[in-house]
Amino acid sequence: MAQVGLKKTYLALIDADGKILKGEAGLTTDGLYKSNSKDLGTSQANITNMSTNGTQVFGDNGMVDVTKAKSFPQIAGIWNNLPFNIKSKLLGRDSAGKGGYLQSQDLPRVALIVESETIDRKHSIFYAFSNGQMTEAAVNIQTDNANENRVGDTLTYQSFGLDDWNGQGMKMFYSGDADFDKAAMLSEVFGGYAEATTPSTSN
Repeated sequence: MAQVGLKKTYLALIDADGKILKGEAGLTTDGLYKSNSKDLGTSQANITNMSTNGTQVFGDNGMVDVTKAKSFPQIAGIWNNLPFNIKSKLLGRDSAGKGGYLQSQDLPRVALIVESETIDRKHSIFYAFSNGQMTEAAVNIQTDNANENRVGDTLTYQSFGLDDWNGQGMKMFYSGDADFDKAAMLSEVFGGYAEATTPSTSN
């Protein structure tokens, strides 16, 4: 099925037991950060390694089988203007006081959903990752000239396997399926997330 656009991304921090972190420990009051126009949204999510070829097995002078392989995708994402505290928490940069931040060697567990749409805009396709880590490899800072040179938040997400997903790193959801339940999807991917009765705010 063809798809069009990047509608939204969803992010959360997950604890060692797979539960969403909320409040000061998490990204927002209810734990879930959704890309939004105030923060200028998400411009790109390039998902690679969605599937891999198994190892060829030969016998009797021919190829007779291929070993089974699991997928652990990477996402090269560009967020246009993540709040500083959200980005720091995603990357495991801890406050060292007086405005300074140090990179933790123990990266936090991050869950991510990338939402796209069918070409008729009637349904959404969700690429879900419930177990992974976020890194920032480089920042290319350039001087302004006649135009300002913006540098977006270019982050790489590496998914890990999840026992409940048969050891796979990704699960897809389709809103056009008769059994689709968005609240159930968010709860599954984000460790028991439930929408707050009041709007979520950044910490």
